[in-house]
Amino acid sequence: MHLDLDAFFASVEQRDKPSLRGKPVVVGGVGGRGVVSTASYEARRYGVRSAMSTREARSRCPHAAFLNPRFHAYRDTSIRVMEVLREVSPLVEPLSLDEAFVDLAPARLTSYDDASVRALAEEVRRRVHAATGGLTASVGIGTSKFIAKVASDLDKPDGLVVVSAGAEQDLLRPMHVTVIPGVGPATAERLRRAGISTVADLESVSEDELVRLLGNAHGHGLFLLARAQDDRPIVPERETKSVSVEGTYDTDLTDPRLMEGLVGRQALNVAERLRKSGLSGRTVTLKVRLHDFTTLSRSITLNAPTDAGPTIARLARGLLGELDLTGGVRLLGVGVSGLADWIQDDLFGVEHPADDEEPVADLPDLPDQRTWVPGMDVVHEELGRGWVWGAGRGIVTVRFETAETSPGPVRSLPADDPALSAWRPA
Repeated sequence: MHLDLDAFFASVEQRDKPSLRGKPVVVGGVGGRGVVSTASYEARRYGVRSAMSTREARSRCPHAAFLNPRFHAYRDTSIRVMEVLREVSPLVEPLSLDEAFVDLAPARLTSYDDASVRALAEEVRRRVHAATGGLTASVGIGTSKFIAKVASDLDKPDGLVVVSAGAEQDLLRPMHVTVIPGVGPATAERLRRAGISTVADLESVSEDELVRLLGNAHGHGLFLLARAQDDRPIVPERETKSVSVEGTYDTDLTDPRLMEGLVGRQALNVAERLRKSGLSGRTVTLKVRLHDFTTLSRSITLNAPTDAGPTIARLARGLLGELDLTGGVRLLGVGVSGLADWIQDDLFGVEHPADDEEPVADLPDLPDQRTWVPGMDVVHEELGRGWVWGAGRGIVTVRFETAETSPGPVRSLPADDPALSAWRPA
């Protein structure tokens, strides 16, 4: 089983902000150098998508709500989903906060026919919906990771597709080759020039020819996947040895400033996860997958562990600058390893970028009570809980509502109002 929560970040925001339900929501950096992380389906109708610059997203959908991410809310919701999945099977492999594979072999099923696994999947979706306060998930079930992932993409959002054993190749053959993992724009173009556009075309090509076209590892892998052969096992979570964040993008990235922004955002996310877990790390690693599916990794090791977002971001951007990325990038990731449960405060406490270095844009690192960013949770001593709609010129505008209320009123307050503070769950 492959489960994918629909438009996850944006859906959590709509859940927690009743006034935004059914309306376009864009989560990511909100400033001029911001990057879209997730767009709600209402915003996607206007052409907004992940990895798009916020500037372009605003031009396509100016009436959307543009919000900074709230990773604590996403992480807490993800934990609830993974708990539901582990009650089905102990073999759960989370791929990210909103996505996981589940091996159904240990599940308490008396039969593995289509009707039985479909009934189980429907029950899982109902339980996820209840556990998350109304979020939907798209689910695919098949005989391998590859088929389950393809199936979950077929009926989004809120869909369920079961691919019967033996029907895998019939499903795949009419599909474009890009349905296969590892076939990005560059590989697809190389295959197109060889007369290969569909999986059926790919299936008709010999392994030797694919190796000649794409290299040994890539050619061999595509030869197997074109025949629905995928024996990768489910790998459940083990003891944390590193904390990392990565993203794969629908369109190859070529803009260096955009890539710097994405890496900076990932670094801040990693730092927040480290702090939440009471960890720090000495080694910062940058992972890059190029347009031709070549994967590069660069790392740098500090003298003492850190959990500071600006430090991790600065080092990751430095590693990015060492690479030749002119052909395009399909994946970026930032990780920290060499984990410890302490930090050396005098060296790696709160660090501010040097005067001649541009700070990471648009995602303040755990903003304090005097920093107001759109989407941020706040509480007022008299008016109660709400979230920041916007701020500037000494004014902060707050909509006072929560997931448990109806759409609430909007109030503009002095930015230094002593009764207003940031809110986080206990």
